[in-house]
Amino acid sequence: MTEQTEQQSAGTQRTWEGPSATQRLQMLREAKSVAIVGASAKPARASNFVGTYLLSSSNYRVYFVNPREKEILGHPVYASLEDLPEVPDVVDVFRRSEDLPDVAREAVAIGAKTLWIQLGLWNEEAARIAEDAGLTVAMDRCIKIEHARFHGGLNLAGFNTGVISSKRQTLA
Repeated sequence: MTEQTEQQSAGTQRTWEGPSATQRLQMLREAKSVAIVGASAKPARASNFVGTYLLSSSNYRVYFVNPREKEILGHPVYASLEDLPEVPDVVDVFRRSEDLPDVAREAVAIGAKTLWIQLGLWNEEAARIAEDAGLTVAMDRCIKIEHARFHGGLNLAGFNTGVISSKRQTLA
């Protein structure tokens, strides 16, 4: 059962509405730096894949935040957002849903501009905390997918291969 289905069966509805595609594009265009909170050194983790993509396919200054790691993809890892050498424009979060309000408070405290909550994560309290402090928020969205979508890079992950066909694939 998906998180949204679980919320609906538990009687809670999603009431927060995220930014439009145009607004998400603007958020990405205005950003110069991204902090990945909950970054992992394990290549199989989504945060590692997103970090790899952002380092290779964007002009963002990318920072990794995880108190349990020392280095990810050859870059130093910081224990918290306040330890970063600059205030990141975007705080991209890979943490459990129940941790999101605290991360939102940290993002507010350091003066970040955007809280970006990764695909599959939803916490309306975190969104309210950030928005009430003036941050823009994207939730249940992948920054890598959105960046690639707007910058022509979806083919890097096997999407948009350029092949258009109604023919069924022949399995060998």
